[in-house]
Amino acid sequence: MSGEFRQYLFPHDHPRLAGVRGLDAYAYREHARTPGTFTGGLVEGWTPLYLEEFRGVTSDGTLRKGLYPLTPAEPGEEAPVAEMVAAATDLLAALDDEGRKRICHDVDAPEWQTWANPEFMQFDTGLRLEFQPPAVQELALGLVRASLSPEGSELVHAMMVINGFLGEVVDLPTVLNEFSYNLALYGTPDLRAPWGWQLFGHHAAVNCLVVEGRMQLSPVFLGAEPDEVDDGPRAGLRDVFADRIDLGTRLMAALTPEQRQAATVYAEMVDPAMPPGRVHPGDERHLAGAFQDNRVIPPEGIRVPDLPEDAQRLVLQIAETFVRLLPPGPRAARLREVAQHLDETWFSWIGGWQPGDVFYYRVQSPVLIAELDHHCGVFLDYDTPQPFHVHTVLRTPNGNDYGRAWVRQWQAGRT
Repeated sequence: MSGEFRQYLFPHDHPRLAGVRGLDAYAYREHARTPGTFTGGLVEGWTPLYLEEFRGVTSDGTLRKGLYPLTPAEPGEEAPVAEMVAAATDLLAALDDEGRKRICHDVDAPEWQTWANPEFMQFDTGLRLEFQPPAVQELALGLVRASLSPEGSELVHAMMVINGFLGEVVDLPTVLNEFSYNLALYGTPDLRAPWGWQLFGHHAAVNCLVVEGRMQLSPVFLGAEPDEVDDGPRAGLRDVFADRIDLGTRLMAALTPEQRQAATVYAEMVDPAMPPGRVHPGDERHLAGAFQDNRVIPPEGIRVPDLPEDAQRLVLQIAETFVRLLPPGPRAARLREVAQHLDETWFSWIGGWQPGDVFYYRVQSPVLIAELDHHCGVFLDYDTPQPFHVHTVLRTPNGNDYGRAWVRQWQAGRT
């Protein structure tokens, strides 16, 4: 139902909003670090994780080797590297010396791991786009468009547009706007050597690396509160995660009662059976979110090979919706990689599965983790998850987030 979120608006003078109204991104960052506040606790918990040396998400603490050999892209599966190089070159040319210094990092710099999805800027990596002129903002979007599929770049930009819309609705335009995002470049744009870019901010974080014509796109975080724009010049944007939600409920419906029970790890979104910490104050049920680059995530639920063939196809369709940001060639390569490990893939669920229910699900294999979760309110007033607040996370476990496994192989081959 369009506009359902409006029944949860805070009063304009509520402390949740009034206390930060008028703060710019840097002042709000300092406010968010305040000990004892909700955001202060997140900063305190996440900062030590960023300092860890990158290894990669694993299922048992052991990094599985040999999953990501660095070979040139197969014919027809090449990333649009030439277009990306041109877009990055145009962006760099539009910046002054200070801007170029801020935006550029080494290809294996730890700053890759500073991305986060909350509205507060914990790490000021790269350029803050809201403080750049419109020409630079458009060139930044041009790099996103040159790199991703048309539907992928539209989805990423939709997260940014909805963020700006939320800022208008709650009158916090200096905290939530279309360009309250950071953009960084890693490595030197090149047709063969590894390089990439990173865009991150509230409800959108994308990490993209290319090398030898191949593309890795992860970690990716996309979310929305609300999942629509119901007013103004961009009204009509809505249900941006409908495909991922629909496929999840269709998959649960395709299971037998016994299989559904096996897949359901917890029946309630906040379940008494959950161990302490299972619902994180920021990530809620997500396990592979920001600063979780080295997390151990054991598989849960039910093995996909034990499901009926139609249910297995739905699992692959869910994976396809998560990697749809990739252009057609790299997407085909990624889906083949996922399909090759279907016999080691697990599916897990938390919550209800009827249409309209709120839930969490995870598809997990040695080469992919895809999560979807319904969340509680942040800038809207509700303390139980709602269908119009959605978070999604995509990871490449066992060491190839940020294309890091490929970068290390490239570097080893050059020494």
